[in-house]
This record gives sequence, structure tokens and C-alpha cells, in this order.
Amino acid sequence: MEHTTTTQVDVLIVGAGISGIGAAYYLQQEHPGRSYTILESRGATGGTWDLFRYPGIRSDSDLHTFGYEFKPWRDEHAIASADKILAYLRETVSENNIDRNIRFHHKVLGAAWDSGTARWLVDVEHDGELVQFSANWLFCAGGYYRYDQGFTPQFPGRERFAGQIVHPQHWPEDLDYTGKKVVVIGSGATAVTLVPSMADKAAHVTMLQRSPTYIMPVPAKDAFANTARRLLGDQLGYALARRKNIAKQRAVYTFCQKYPNVARRLIRAVNAKQLPAGYPLDEHFSPAYNPWDQRLCAVPDADLFKAIGSGKASVVTDRIATFTDTGILLESGEHLDADIIVTATGLNVQLFGGMSLTVDGQPVNLPDTVAYKGIMLSGVPNFAFAFGYTNSSWTLKVGLLCEHFCRLLKYMDDNGFDSVRPELADSDMATRPLLDFAAGYVQRAIDTVPRQGVDGPWVMSMNYTFDREVLRNGAVTDPNLRFAAARRSEVRDCAPVS
Repeated sequence: MEHTTTTQVDVLIVGAGISGIGAAYYLQQEHPGRSYTILESRGATGGTWDLFRYPGIRSDSDLHTFGYEFKPWRDEHAIASADKILAYLRETVSENNIDRNIRFHHKVLGAAWDSGTARWLVDVEHDGELVQFSANWLFCAGGYYRYDQGFTPQFPGRERFAGQIVHPQHWPEDLDYTGKKVVVIGSGATAVTLVPSMADKAAHVTMLQRSPTYIMPVPAKDAFANTARRLLGDQLGYALARRKNIAKQRAVYTFCQKYPNVARRLIRAVNAKQLPAGYPLDEHFSPAYNPWDQRLCAVPDADLFKAIGSGKASVVTDRIATFTDTGILLESGEHLDADIIVTATGLNVQLFGGMSLTVDGQPVNLPDTVAYKGIMLSGVPNFAFAFGYTNSSWTLKVGLLCEHFCRLLKYMDDNGFDSVRPELADSDMATRPLLDFAAGYVQRAIDTVPRQGVDGPWVMSMNYTFDREVLRNGAVTDPNLRFAAARRSEVRDCAPVS
């Protein structure tokens, strides 16, 4: 791969999805004099909402909290389809002229930090060539999973199946499932979205799960939010609905964590009301874990339950023995006939787009680092990342992280610093996994990602109220941060670093 030129910027943002667009907005607002570029490996903005094309794809959080604080959500649907979310994101890009700073088909390969110049040298692949960027800050906003490959277990007999096998992350545009028998393997957010969406056209859709998931019906439209917007206008109505939904999300999560048995009974009662009389509820909708140990799945207007009640969809809880020519043989001996099998079996977690990092020539091993305030890594200078909430709307956390990042830049400007790195006071400090989350896709990758501490700024907080005080209102200085001013030297083209 031939190396061409080196482009100089102040901040290099990786990813043009919901987090990267938000980061660009805050940076423009708070630091209009700073140059930035967004590198996007694909050919379009929108991230997840442009990548996934399966039937019914939608949010599983309300858009009054999943949307940006600075841009009201004006659609009447609070649980929104991907096309509406994508239009909202691209409108944000257009309104703020962010598109002029986006470079598509630029995949980051690796980044090397040099303390002498206080800059990152970043290797990027573009159209088969190696280009380089030099930046004072690197802001990773590319999400947490591999865009090019979803997770599919090794199913025995897969090669025998005569029909079509599809992963939701790579949905064929021309897939016709009209009148077909479909089996969707999985029980997470993707599966519970696919089943009712496909049921209208398919002959029958079966959701095959190894174990149940907590599922709750929610209104697709938020009557309070729509009324508030009509009476108070877009800005005030949105702000009020956002505040209400933040409080509601936190209350539900806290209640489930504090009173899991009561929460379990309440969820069961709600499910029972939605399902036909005599339905085997405990077999298919009673998980072994407590509510919110994994993310609770929301189904708008009870669409999944309605599909089951109509007879167009069904749920089977069992284990796969083998694929056959005509479907799936289960360990119980039951056979599920299928023309199409959809493997809604999750994601492959990959932080920072899989790029390699070095600091002054020393490779950074992510499992050896500890997250600082959920935005930086121990021992890694001028490196920020966006990772949202897993127990609430993703963007709530990202917005606070972007605010804190901009405040940190201002402090450094005011005091003549051009680099900062978090440092552990005690190298033997107790740590725990980065995410206290039981989802399979998280557990599969737990040993490949950074860790978190047990207290102070080293905790990966999932509490909006706490984070608002720390990230929005709290001090940007900390005894664990090491600020420095580099000795300036000429920045020039360099050999590849990755």
C-alpha cells in the first residue's frame, strides 16, 4: 500500500454515526477555531442506521432521549424507524455544515502518539492507498462492534440447509420472504423486531430462542411528548419530554435492580395480558436472570404479542441439534420447517474500529488499560472515545462526554497545555470488566477491551444523574490527570505506523 501525503488537523474524529456527528457539533460550537476531520470507513453517514437494512429496523429507545439535546425530535413516533432516524442525523449534518469535514471510505488502521510533538500520526486506508493524518487529539466515535461482520455461532449441519441463511447485519436487498416459512434464531432486540415485521408477508415466522428475554410493550407514540410539543413548541416541548423520559428510564432501571422479584412479576403480568389465554408464558417469556441484568427489549404497540396472538408468529424455546435440508432439528426432537433462516445472533464487539495504538513506540494493549470517566484510557494521551449507556439511551451519555471533552480542551488552552493523559496512582488498583452486562456479545469480548476501576473517576458510570454532575458540572482537573506542554518541532511526512 503506497503512502501519499499527511494532512494536519487539530482533532480527528473516527466515525460519522450518531456519536461522531454529535462530537463534531459540540466541537464546532465550543471551539470554532479548531480544525477537525471525520473519517468514515463506509460511504455514508448514519452508522448503525445506514448499515442495517432488515425489515422493521427501529430504535429501542425513545427518540426524545436517543436524539441530541440540541436538536428537537419533531416526529410523532417516539420509537422510530431507521429511515426517520437517518433523516434526523443527516439533517443535523446538513444544518451545521458538518458534511464539509467528512471523508468517506477512509478506514483507520493505526495511530502512533509522539510526546515530542504532542500529536498522533494516523494511518488510514483510502481507495487502496495509505494516507496519513496528524492530529493533536484522536476522538473515537465508531461504536462498539464490527461493521463488516456479525456474530454467527457454528451451527452443525449448516451446509446441508437447502434454503437461504441470512444475518440481519447483511440483509440482501432482494430477499423475498412472501409466503415463506421463516425461522429467526435469537431473542434480542433484533429478533423481536424482525418477527412481527416479517409476519405480515411470510407464511409463518418462528422465533427460536435458547432462553427467554424480558420483553415489554411500549407505546410507539408518546402522548405526553406530542402534547407538550403542540402546546409549548418544539424546543420547550422536547426539553420537557426529554426530562420526563430520562427520569422514567432511570426509575424503571433502579426499580428492577432494587426489587427484581417484584419487577419480574410485574413484567410477567403485563406479558400475560398481551398473550392468548393458556399461552405457555413461563416457558417462553420468563428468563433465568433478573430484569435489566441484560437489556430489556421494548416492542412498540405490543407488535410481537399481536403477531403471536394472530397465529402468524410463534416462539419456540429449545436448543439446536442440527440444521437439516429443510429446516432445523431441535434437541427435543421437534423439527422446524424453514425456507429462510435468519441468524439474529448478535454482534462482534470491536472497540475503536480495531485500530492499533502506540504511545512513544510502545504498543497499547487495551486489556491493560483502565477507562477514565468513560472517555479516556490510562496511559494514553489525547485519546477520547464515545461509549453510551447500555441501561438507557446511548446518546444521553455521549452528549455529556462531548461536553466534558470540550471543557477539557478549553482548560488546556487557557493554561498552555497541549497534552493530557490519565495515570493510575496505583498500578495494582483493583479492576473489573468494562461493562457489567450479561449479554452474550459483551461476555464474548470481555477479555479484549479495557477495564474499569471500582471507584472514583475509574468507574464506567451508567447513571445519567451522576454523570451530569461529573461530566457537565464537575472539574475537568483531577489528581489522576497529567498535563504537559510539548517541545514544538516541525511536523513532516512519516513512514507508516500501523
